[in-house]
Amino acid sequence: MVKTASTMLSLGTQAPDFSLVNVDGRTMSLANFEDAPALVVMFICNHCPFVKHLADALAEFGRQYQARGVAVVAINSNDASAYPEDSPERMVHEAEDRGYSFPYLYDETQEVAQAYHAACTPDFFVFDRDRRLAYRGQFDESRPQSGIPVTGKDLRAAVDAVLAGQKPAEPQRPSLGCNIKWRKGHEPEYFNPSGVK
Repeated sequence: MVKTASTMLSLGTQAPDFSLVNVDGRTMSLANFEDAPALVVMFICNHCPFVKHLADALAEFGRQYQARGVAVVAINSNDASAYPEDSPERMVHEAEDRGYSFPYLYDETQEVAQAYHAACTPDFFVFDRDRRLAYRGQFDESRPQSGIPVTGKDLRAAVDAVLAGQKPAEPQRPSLGCNIKWRKGHEPEYFNPSGVK
């Protein structure tokens, strides 16, 4: 496990499109969520202890904010050939066991993760109604074995601001987690597991 921080993609970046298969077998793209007032894209996986630490809270966040019209999408970009626990088949069980109400998509080519400059699991991106990046960073300050309660306060505050037509507060703090498991030889240029700029 390599602790890796968000790349902190530039605010205002247009949400990259995607076309990925959901755990229910349907292919979904950005257009499926075009009417939503905000879009939350999170890069997660099944096996990462940082994601496991938040998983139940992510399920709750999804239910609450989808009820408010927010589009919530999770994407797994890990190399399942090297990490079979993150395979599409296991994703189906993970979504069921966790009670994920949001789509959980598999990015087999890892091209979507690269388009979003995703670096870690979990990694969070919030886009406004025009699909411009308004927030990127952590769910909250809690980490495995930190003793800090999982509240999702950073992500919730960001989405609340976007829904109110405001900009999320600064500074935005990077998420921290396991590095995305890139296929050997396919690590993107921006990938910097040390987190040093």
